[in-house]
Amino acid sequence: MSAILRRRGLLAAGSLVAPGILSWPLLAPRPAQAQGAVIDITRARTDPIPIAIPAFAGAGEAGRLGGQIAGVIAANLRTSGLFRPVERAAFIQTPEAAAALPRFQDWRVTGAQALTTGRAEVQGDRVRVEFRLWDVLPETQLQGTAFTAPLGNWRRIAHLISDVIYERLLGEKGYFDTRVVYVAETGPRDRRNRRLAIMDQDGENHRMLTDGSFQALTPRFHPNAQQIAFMSYAQNQPRVFLFNLDSGRQEVLGNFPGMTLSPRFSPDGRSVVLSAVRGGDANIFVVDLGSRRERQLTSGGGLDVSPSFSPDGSQIVFNSDRGGDQQLYVMDAGGGGARRISFGRGRYATPVWSPRGDLIAFTRFGGGSFAIGVMRPDGSGERILSEGWQMEGPTFAPNGRVMMFYRESRARDARGGGYSSRLASIDIAGFNERQVATPTDASDPAWSPLLA
Repeated sequence: MSAILRRRGLLAAGSLVAPGILSWPLLAPRPAQAQGAVIDITRARTDPIPIAIPAFAGAGEAGRLGGQIAGVIAANLRTSGLFRPVERAAFIQTPEAAAALPRFQDWRVTGAQALTTGRAEVQGDRVRVEFRLWDVLPETQLQGTAFTAPLGNWRRIAHLISDVIYERLLGEKGYFDTRVVYVAETGPRDRRNRRLAIMDQDGENHRMLTDGSFQALTPRFHPNAQQIAFMSYAQNQPRVFLFNLDSGRQEVLGNFPGMTLSPRFSPDGRSVVLSAVRGGDANIFVVDLGSRRERQLTSGGGLDVSPSFSPDGSQIVFNSDRGGDQQLYVMDAGGGGARRISFGRGRYATPVWSPRGDLIAFTRFGGGSFAIGVMRPDGSGERILSEGWQMEGPTFAPNGRVMMFYRESRARDARGGGYSSRLASIDIAGFNERQVATPTDASDPAWSPLLA
């Protein structure tokens, strides 16, 4: 019996479509009944799934790409903390032979429960990649898909395949074919230069979006992943701007008097919720992107900031000092009915609703330390995932299983001083915390939806 547990409802072959990438299902190359397979994600946290990922077969340039694609897949699965790629030194069968037909006894002795095989072929300025996923013990194919894309998109193919493996073996959507926008920071702490930057979730394909002529903060993705809302200090006026990733065009959102900050898109992408400072108060407004009409959702004394929609668009979580201390509140999306949900020791900030709708992440600070945690939307079940000197700004991966945030540290230098700000990711169960590499210091991360 397979060590990978079975669940109904998962298909043996599927098709994925992404911009610039064509895909179609492959039939099993042997007479085996493909079956759905899934291992409980809680079990995978304590006992990662051993999976063999040989290089994808191919000749010349295609063989080089095949090795790189397999390397990216292995890195993606390893960093999730839920898979354990088998060392290639243990492989017996060659990638070329395995791509034709796996000799399963050779893979069983490596301890692998799952196996990927594939073949790459360069066709002019495009690459075609065939991929298959196998359950080793019963010798069945779980997935077969072929992708064709421009040569420059080979990394996206690797991310798409990683998502297929994640979903087929864990029963949940993956998060590898995504990007992260964040604030790239340089310079001394009292004179930081802050620019918008974007990268793939694994830190590759990094590029700057703004030129540093103004400070940029709190970038947030549109649901289509092609537009970003952020706070800009262009012309020394703190206002919310929209940035189009396709054209590079930037435009101010609305004609608000005073400061506007902490923007987020609605789940349907038709509006932006933000905070506007007028007088001594900050209140929450929603701006329709079609008409640019604004509607005020909160009023009264205090600072209401950092709004975030629930995935169904029916509610908004925000933080406010309306009760005398900075706490989290949830209200109806139309305004009204605000109720406090945070009651722990300390102050709460930067709330964000999970894409799954089951949790709200937050920053908590008090007693000289900071913490990243989660709670249910009614405030129950509060859990701290990570604590430290200075950390904040949680953001969820699109499957709601992983979060990213930033952590500041005092870095010693020759003069005994220094400062650093770095991104980190962590599973919502509080395990597998790791630093996310960026070319510069980094803060304010925001995870995109799946790109496919």
